[in-house]
Amino acid sequence: MSHLTNNPPSKKKITLLAITWPLFIEAFLQTFMRIADIFMLSFVSDEAVAAIGVVNQIMMFTFVLFNFTAMGSGVVIAQFVGAKKPKEVSITITNAMVLNLAFGLFISGLIVIFREPFLILFNLEDHLIEYANIYLLIVGGTLFTQAMVMTMSSALQAQGYTKDVMYLVLGMNILNIIGNYLFIFGALGFPQLGVMGVAIATAVSRGIAMIVVCIILYKRIEIKIKLKDYFHLKKEYIKKIMGIGVPAAGEHLSHSLSQLIITVFITLLGANALATRVYTQNLMNFMTVFSVSVAKGMQIMIGQLVGAGKIEEAYRQMFKGLRVSIVIALSIGTIIAFFSESLLGIFTDDAEIIALGSILLFLGVILEPGRTFNLVIISSLRAAGDARFPVVVGIISMWGVSVTLAYIFGISLGFGLIGIWIAIILDEWLRGILMFFRWRSRKWEQKILVEDEKEVISS
Repeated sequence: MSHLTNNPPSKKKITLLAITWPLFIEAFLQTFMRIADIFMLSFVSDEAVAAIGVVNQIMMFTFVLFNFTAMGSGVVIAQFVGAKKPKEVSITITNAMVLNLAFGLFISGLIVIFREPFLILFNLEDHLIEYANIYLLIVGGTLFTQAMVMTMSSALQAQGYTKDVMYLVLGMNILNIIGNYLFIFGALGFPQLGVMGVAIATAVSRGIAMIVVCIILYKRIEIKIKLKDYFHLKKEYIKKIMGIGVPAAGEHLSHSLSQLIITVFITLLGANALATRVYTQNLMNFMTVFSVSVAKGMQIMIGQLVGAGKIEEAYRQMFKGLRVSIVIALSIGTIIAFFSESLLGIFTDDAEIIALGSILLFLGVILEPGRTFNLVIISSLRAAGDARFPVVVGIISMWGVSVTLAYIFGISLGFGLIGIWIAIILDEWLRGILMFFRWRSRKWEQKILVEDEKEVISS
């Protein structure tokens, strides 16, 4: 493909827009793929949607585990790119790929073997467990492909090749939607498999994406990786990856675990509440999609800037990205809230789900600025090497505020999903404000990973 022959972005001045717009398309496509799955599953039943919504909480938990290597290597690669060290970039990529392949295979086996005990934790009704079990078996058994896609995509993005990942996700979306259509509706003579069909489509599209992204990455690497390099892991590079990845994963892991517990609370409210949560969260993802894109872009850009010693520029750039992402996220959120009934009506005709979901989407407009603060500032702190502070604050707030108040407001006081949403809003805003003051303190300047390997200058 012709776009693979472009000069590396690292050899010309990078801008947030140039990095972010492909990330926005990628994040939008990822969100759209989840929406497409839910939309097509709604033709099976609201119960199928509720069951897969629970399973996806487990899937998201495993993605966090895979992401510690992907995210850690991405930050290290970005700083090495900024410092113009291509050999170190290749070594970091090699170590990250080996680590996440081994870890991915281990988690895939774990999910398949213990899938039934995992599902018991959620107190699902028998007919929901049947849906969830088959999905976990197929998608869970092939999770290692997602681990590799995440690692190699992160390596490409850290070097500035965000368009490549955008094209990859576009292709994966197309394959997934075609597969869903064939297996759910039994088109073109394919068997009508329902939830099993959705699982097969997801597994196949990720497997093909893994092969494609591997080919693209090898074309992009300046210093090529040899087969023997995979058998010689380097301790100092693994330490750098883990130094960022483990704390970052800790924060994401805490969030995923807290969401799993909150999902257990919601199961106590019944299948309708579960379905409402799934439909509403998928629509709220469109509020978040731009903030996620800016956060990824900031991680790449600030990583390269601090690697190049441009500390002052990195400091100012975060505030620019934060302002833009808040304005756009709020605008999208407001539009979604005002058209909430029509949007929810795409998925279900249940009046109770639509009414409750509409209230939650209006609350999402209050939630979104706090979440945007967290996404953008935490990514910026992590890019500079300051990965531990967000973890400590995150664990305290997620469990002390979000989980605790979700149970008190939602279950004990009987406010249901609305009470749970209020608890989540308080958590996001508290963490967002604390992250803002952390960036303003500039303590992250002491955490830069490659500063001991070059002279740090301020621009």
